[in-house]
Amino acid sequence: MKPLRIAPSILSCDFGRMAEEVAAVDQAGADLIHVDVMDGRFVPNLTIGPVVVEAVRRATTKPLDVHLMMVEPEKYLQVFTRAGATGLTVQAEAVPHLHRCIHAIKDLGVRAGVALNPHTPPEVLDYLWEDIDLVLCMTVNPGFGGQRFIPQVVPKIAKIRDRLHAIGRLDDVDVEVDGGITAETAPQAITAGANLLVAGSAVFGQANYATAIQQLRMAKDQGTQAKTPSLF
Repeated sequence: MKPLRIAPSILSCDFGRMAEEVAAVDQAGADLIHVDVMDGRFVPNLTIGPVVVEAVRRATTKPLDVHLMMVEPEKYLQVFTRAGATGLTVQAEAVPHLHRCIHAIKDLGVRAGVALNPHTPPEVLDYLWEDIDLVLCMTVNPGFGGQRFIPQVVPKIAKIRDRLHAIGRLDDVDVEVDGGITAETAPQAITAGANLLVAGSAVFGQANYATAIQQLRMAKDQGTQAKTPSLF
């Protein structure tokens, strides 16, 4: 079983103090820093680009988990890697040649992930399970922070966990969740099989970042008290 890790999302930080905010969650115990790149096309919001990723890279030594919520991400893989990304995650719905894109990411020497929108079934990964390093289950519709967790996605997380177990890759591939993750919703995701939690307002919206991150870690104890039934 992979250890639980917490990735605060800078989408919810104070952008006017971004370097300070990133350094603060780093010191508070974050395992990774999650960076949401939105292009205004795949999602309605428009956020940050490589220059901001470079600034985040200077503020922390923690891995940068960069989620490309954009069309044609293959055009920008090199520039985000050069900016300091440790891992790049692309949306399955936005990439027509997903196998090619995943291997292009891996050829750059960074971790390759695929994100699935709430309605997207995990079967789209049936020919990629041996190639990916991470699966990101969106537990909200992507594009904006502060949305409510969609509980209907929980069985999909369990299905992904069971599929990885069946092919012997459960210890190799991260199962990440993003959207509405709080100390109250995290146990559901953890019970289903998630080991990497992206949290925005649940960290940056709190007075004490260290306490907020610790509360998310404690959700693992609640999650292990229940078992999500196998779907395979």
